[in-house]
Amino acid sequence: MDSYFKKRYNSFKFALQGLNSAVRSEPHMRLHVLSAIGVIVAGFLFDVTKTEWCLLAGSIGLVITAEIFNTSIETLTNLVSPQHNPLAGKTKDLAAAAVLVTAITAAIVGLIIFTPYVLDLLNAQ
Repeated sequence: MDSYFKKRYNSFKFALQGLNSAVRSEPHMRLHVLSAIGVIVAGFLFDVTKTEWCLLAGSIGLVITAEIFNTSIETLTNLVSPQHNPLAGKTKDLAAAAVLVTAITAAIVGLIIFTPYVLDLLNAQ
């Protein structure tokens, strides 16, 4: 395998190790993955449109990405500031806030998409 492809292979391997690490070590990441699975199942059950799938996939990707960034920022902050430091705390709080905002936004997208389907289902009964 030449050098270029070996570097690309290693890049993907390390990225997948990072994703695996986040899922195994972060309870919130597991909650996000479980929520994503629920959204995907609901998407299939309600037969959402291609545009709705794009919005759902984008929302899922953003929440998981935000959680990975949060985890990496917290890990790095713990490394460089093992003792309590107000700025380290603020850094971690800001990273967590980014996840919260992203998750709330994703929930709003989910409500906008799924509410009409749920109402139609309830009205059909």
